[in-house]
Amino acid sequence: MGALMSVDPYPDWLRPPVGGYTADDLDRLPDLPPHTELIDGSLIFVSPQTSFHMLALRALEWALVEAVPADWEVWREMNVKLNRRNRLEPDLMVVNEQAVTGLRQTYCEPKDVLLAVEVVSEESEERDRDTKPRKYAAAGIRHFWRVENDNGRTVVYVYELDPATSAYGLVGIHHGVLKLDVPFPVEIELS
Repeated sequence: MGALMSVDPYPDWLRPPVGGYTADDLDRLPDLPPHTELIDGSLIFVSPQTSFHMLALRALEWALVEAVPADWEVWREMNVKLNRRNRLEPDLMVVNEQAVTGLRQTYCEPKDVLLAVEVVSEESEERDRDTKPRKYAAAGIRHFWRVENDNGRTVVYVYELDPATSAYGLVGIHHGVLKLDVPFPVEIELS
């Protein structure tokens, strides 16, 4: 007879409560995987990222840190609490400096976010192209960039919130260089 194997029990959070989780639960649940998001009360776990994702994110972050106006900060892979059942983690956000409460802060409110950026991954295409932009727009985040890998070339789709519809409108598709005046002047080499 073979040796008995010890199996650790699954964490309690694998069994969601009736009605799903809330945004505040993310701060209380022990041992969640890094970068866990909450969409419509369900926990979403991310897959390992590609080198394209990492390189695009790094280039955008560095450029944004240099370009953001005073009183704004660039946050990487932090949460925005959209509402009770949705707490998303954009790859990058430009956040009002006054919203920063301290080193233990885990999220900000959508009213404090000027720009959300998603670098699309294969495992998250539908979320990054559809679900998350719709939720960001409904929460009132004024600007959204979606970054994609087009056969090894970086493409940035730039959106602005239409306040009449609470939906994003496409204002530009950028290859090679991302040069904008809104929401602030920025020029980013995309190669």
